[in-house]
Amino acid sequence: MWRVLSFVPALLVTGLLFGGGLLLGGLQSLGYAPALGQDTLNVDAYRQLFADRGFWASLGLTAWVATASTLLAAVFGTAFALLLHRAGAGGRLRFLFGLTLPIPHLVASILTLLLLSQSGLLSRFTLAAGLTAGPQDFPALLYDRRGMGIVLELIWKETPFIGLNVLAALTQLDPRLNEVARTLGAGPWIRFLRVTLPLIRPALLSSGVLVFAFSLSSFEVPALLGATSPTTLPVLAYRAFTDTDLTARASALAISMVVAALGGALVWAYVRAQGGRGG
Repeated sequence: MWRVLSFVPALLVTGLLFGGGLLLGGLQSLGYAPALGQDTLNVDAYRQLFADRGFWASLGLTAWVATASTLLAAVFGTAFALLLHRAGAGGRLRFLFGLTLPIPHLVASILTLLLLSQSGLLSRFTLAAGLTAGPQDFPALLYDRRGMGIVLELIWKETPFIGLNVLAALTQLDPRLNEVARTLGAGPWIRFLRVTLPLIRPALLSSGVLVFAFSLSSFEVPALLGATSPTTLPVLAYRAFTDTDLTARASALAISMVVAALGGALVWAYVRAQGGRGG
């Protein structure tokens, strides 16, 4: 009981900060802006938003970026975790694997820009190696409509996060389970699917949900590496919020509420699935 009560102050502060922000944002998305003489609630911002093709294009791009980066980071993170676990990697190798974790996404985006742009380091290397005749021959990975630069940066940053979580789960794995499966004639792929994957699934899912939620709401990465149009929902919300027309702020908050609702629905589905599995 006392242990639960010890969390109450932190929960109250968190609830007031995030709950208050969501409440205020929700009210402003419904047109409540006393400073502008608007004190009646309406759904005009949502109606205009859902009728705008640009919003749906941004929603599609946001969903694609979050899904692709999460799935690929999960695949690469799991593969690296399995390699490190099989090699019996110690603390030094694990430290090197997670070396990119403390790097802020803003700095990582700038590094991606310097590396992958058509005038970047990789383009110059291919030119020096005779693989390309100039920057125009290097594939345009940044500022493209498919968000490839955004996906690559998120994969680079989030692969160690998922990999270290999976590696921690692998260290708890009883090696006798694989040995028993091997004696029963199971090959490496079958042992991974039937023995290893079910045991690392909780760590894989929990870290994947966090990566997806972050990718869904990431602003600095698509702002630096993404195309002007379509852009992701957080960038679209920022543009509307900084518009000189103050009445556009209701649209900005409506977009933010949509992003928050998508993230909340994802977390709710995950918690519900975990609860059902535990029950």
